[in-house]
Parts: sequence; structure tokens; C-alpha cells
Amino acid sequence: MKKTFIAVIAASIISNGGIAAAQDAGAQANNPLANTTAFNIQNYYIGELTGDSDKDANQFILRYAKPFSLGDSNWLMRLSVPVSTLPVGTNMSDVTDLGDIDVFAAYLFDTGNPAVSFGIGPEIVAPTAQDDRLGNEQWQVGFANVYFNATSSKFQYGYLLTYRNGIGDTNGRERVKLAALQPFGFYQLGQGWYTGSAPAWTFDLDNGDYNIPLGLRLGKVIQANDTVYNMFVEPQYSVAHEGDGQPKWQIFFALNMQF
Repeated sequence: MKKTFIAVIAASIISNGGIAAAQDAGAQANNPLANTTAFNIQNYYIGELTGDSDKDANQFILRYAKPFSLGDSNWLMRLSVPVSTLPVGTNMSDVTDLGDIDVFAAYLFDTGNPAVSFGIGPEIVAPTAQDDRLGNEQWQVGFANVYFNATSSKFQYGYLLTYRNGIGDTNGRERVKLAALQPFGFYQLGQGWYTGSAPAWTFDLDNGDYNIPLGLRLGKVIQANDTVYNMFVEPQYSVAHEGDGQPKWQIFFALNMQF
């Protein structure tokens, strides 16, 4: 069952050094290309799937991001490890196990404006699913492209675009051709609170299935010593979809930590 659940790296900073510093930190709140090490604990609870199933599902994601340099170039690496619970088989019984692990490395361009970030680089997905029904049983290669604009201290926006194509042995499965676009926008409410949305729109270019959810987030940022904690919840509802097994509605919540 082909599914792509993508969630953007969210890491927020609130400064104790005055109003100007706090506004600048808030503007960088959810920059997926932030120049910091981050560890995120994220979860999608899927309340209803398209098709004949009345079952729910879940995807738990551990995500690690770290900037690094190659010569004079700057990069950001992001590793995602999913653990999925999905109803599968003719009796639609739940299966919970490790899914396919993915990693991408984005080259960070010098945009000439520190408030504007742009990165692009290769993405690799490994067929690590412990149950073949929770993965695609093939290596995948593609790219990831990220844009983030924080020129305003109140409203920030951007996108994450990915594409993956299966390579090598497919083990009798369809060749993977998956694209995803995650537009995001965030509005700073003050005192560490913010709102906005970061839904992942997924497209299966092989069979024409797709899912386009919209959501509304409420988040809170807290800084303790050298660690920044970003906690949020974002209910999402699919406004357009095609194919069975797509989330009709889901709740995205997370604890993201930046060091």
C-alpha cells in the first residue's frame, strides 16, 4: 500500500534577550533549513481512511537533522525513521512495525539574505520495512527541495518538495513514483505561541492516487537552557483525494527539540 506521510522539520527559538531578538527568533521558528541540530518526535493519528475500511491508522516518526560542511559548501542532513500502524490484508487487521527509512541532504544556497533559505539535494529511501505491507520493497532515489522566507517577523512561509523513483528489484511490486508538496505558513501570536499549517500533499504518479489535506496548527515554543522545545497540534482534513487507503482526516502533533 503506497503512502507518503511527510512532515516538515519544525524547530523554534524564543530569545530572552529583548523584544527585537524575540521577534527575529520567532521569524525563524519553523525554518526546515535552520542551522542547528534537531531531534523531533512526531505523530500522525489517522482517524479514517478512504475506501471500504472503517479502521484508523497511525504513523510515529523519529526525525534527526544536522547541518554539515563539505569544503566551502553548507548542507543539511535529515533522517526520518517511521513506525507505522496500518490495517492490511483481507481482514484489515492492524500491523505495527518499522517502515522505510529515508534520508536527504540539502545543499544550502547563499541567497544573499539571511532571512531567506533555499536548499536542494538528493534523497534516498531504504527498504527497511519489517513487514512488506508497510513499505514498498525497493530502493528509491530522488530529490528534496526546500524554501523558507522569514523576512517578516510576523508571518513566515515556504515549501518542501520531494520526488522519489524506485530503482533495482521491485520484488514483484509496482515501481514507485511518488511526489509530495508540503506548503507551509506560520503566524506569530506572541509569547511563544504561533499558528499556521504544514499539510503534506502526496501524489502517486504511477496509478494517479493523491491526497490534499488542509489543517490549522496551534504551537507553543519554550526555551530551557540550551534546548528549544516546540510543541504543536494540527488537525488536518482531506479536501481532495483519489484512491483507497488515503487519510480522510488526521491529527498531526509533535515535540521538536533544537540544540
